[in-house]
Amino acid sequence: MSTQGLSIPGISMGGSGTGTARRARRFSLTGMFSVFRKPVVATVAVEAVVLLLVVLDVWLVVPPKAQPYSLYLSAAACLAVVVRRRFPFLAMLVAVPGFLAGWAQLASMITLGMLATRRQLSWQTWVGAALVFASRFVRWPLTEFAELSWREHVLDGIYGVLVAGMPIAIALLVGARAEVSAKLRELATSRDRERRFHADAVRAEERARLAREMHDVVSHQITLIAMQAGALQAQAKEGPALETAQVIRQLSTRTLEELRSLVSVLRSGAEDDGPRPGIGELDHLIRTSDVPVQLTVDHLPDTLPSKVSAAAYRTVQECLTNVHKHAPGATATIRIHATSGALDIEVENARACRTAEALPSGGHGLTGLAERARLLGGSFETSGTKDGGFRVRARYPLDR
Repeated sequence: MSTQGLSIPGISMGGSGTGTARRARRFSLTGMFSVFRKPVVATVAVEAVVLLLVVLDVWLVVPPKAQPYSLYLSAAACLAVVVRRRFPFLAMLVAVPGFLAGWAQLASMITLGMLATRRQLSWQTWVGAALVFASRFVRWPLTEFAELSWREHVLDGIYGVLVAGMPIAIALLVGARAEVSAKLRELATSRDRERRFHADAVRAEERARLAREMHDVVSHQITLIAMQAGALQAQAKEGPALETAQVIRQLSTRTLEELRSLVSVLRSGAEDDGPRPGIGELDHLIRTSDVPVQLTVDHLPDTLPSKVSAAAYRTVQECLTNVHKHAPGATATIRIHATSGALDIEVENARACRTAEALPSGGHGLTGLAERARLLGGSFETSGTKDGGFRVRARYPLDR
């Protein structure tokens, strides 16, 4: 069986054995280097390299007839590098004798640099700098130091300043970089906070504008409809005209109450949407919808989240409105089922029994339901049926 041309996600196979071996080596190297990206492994690797450097710094310059105490002090200075992160001042104090009476110059510089990084320009840093400078300036044994000329003393002083000053300068740069990074993070946080405040102000202004428009236009029109329905109800004595007038007046009054509630929420700018109809009011909605409905409810929990209950009500309301507008005379089937931590709603209607009237429609109802489902972490889908009808399915999680 040939594997040429076979493709597996993440792995490509070809006919060349050499190419496969090369890729295998590349993958193994990638896996090996990925291990060093882990913080613990990277820290251990850095510590091992630093310890190796300080040991080499001592071992490469040790004279053949070195004093035992100088070797011991230098070894102690090398070991002090291991604990410099946890005890920087103590590590520096242990490393300085190894520099003064031994050859642990690099160990003293590294411990001083860590001390300056942690303490910056504190008294401990100044003490460490003075000790490292003295260790570089003073020759051991002291008899050799006394025999040096003034030129050698000046040179030793210059090198002492460099040896003690360079770790502190690097530590101050590291501290300045950390401070700048902290300031940048603080600035970014402040900018994000300002953006949120600006967005809240824009939303508040837009909500106030929408509240004015809804109150001045929509509320006025609905009030007129309710007044006309009341007049028609007073004139009609009995029969379908009276029932129609009563239904129009009830719907107008109910819509006006909901609209005023929404206007109050918009003006206050509260995050809560205020009082909303829920799934418990579906019976009243179905009775007043003027659409034949078959309702089935299974395994409905005793309590539902308010947002899920309102979403279920709005889904059924929008679907019945669409049936009344686009499929007059058709029967609607509503199935509500709660299972697996979610509320499933399915609304299906048959083909229209008569020609639909041309009613104004913006086409935003189903789009709004889809957005509501997305905000609640659910799903929303629509599809046609075999008999020319329409089906809507919505799922809202109950654990939000």
